[in-house]
Amino acid sequence: MARILGPGNPAILHLGMVRDVMLHVLRAEALDAPILATSRALMDYLFADMAHLASERLRVLFLNSKNRLLRDEVMGEGTISETPVYPREIMRSALEIGATALILVHNHPSGDPQPSHGDIAATRRIAEAGRPFEIRIHDHVIVARSGWSSFRNLGLMGGDTYG
Repeated sequence: MARILGPGNPAILHLGMVRDVMLHVLRAEALDAPILATSRALMDYLFADMAHLASERLRVLFLNSKNRLLRDEVMGEGTISETPVYPREIMRSALEIGATALILVHNHPSGDPQPSHGDIAATRRIAEAGRPFEIRIHDHVIVARSGWSSFRNLGLMGGDTYG
């Protein structure tokens, strides 16, 4: 739309502001209480923010022992089909802010929310990096235009940590 109307067009600027306000409201609703990967408010927020991105983005929700959000951080931006994952950087951030659990979230620009073999392998690497520090992975959520999937709901998580 910005290409048709031009990036400085007032209509484009207004739509951008409306989107920002909508995301703020959804984020406030989703993050007001303890985070649960199956929370409808959380999924609405993640879907609105990530489902229509043109390239993959990895974000990490850092949680305390009461499953309250400490930080929501974008940890990687990639291409249309992959994003770099650095378990060391994720764990460094988790330790710096005192997180005891994580929810990993990324999008699939292809529109298919099903996890790939690479997604599963990356989640295992992150879980292994967190194990010595007792930092658990509660879930890995994939968001796409056609919907979302949860490793926990798909039976790809074991207990409170990836197993």
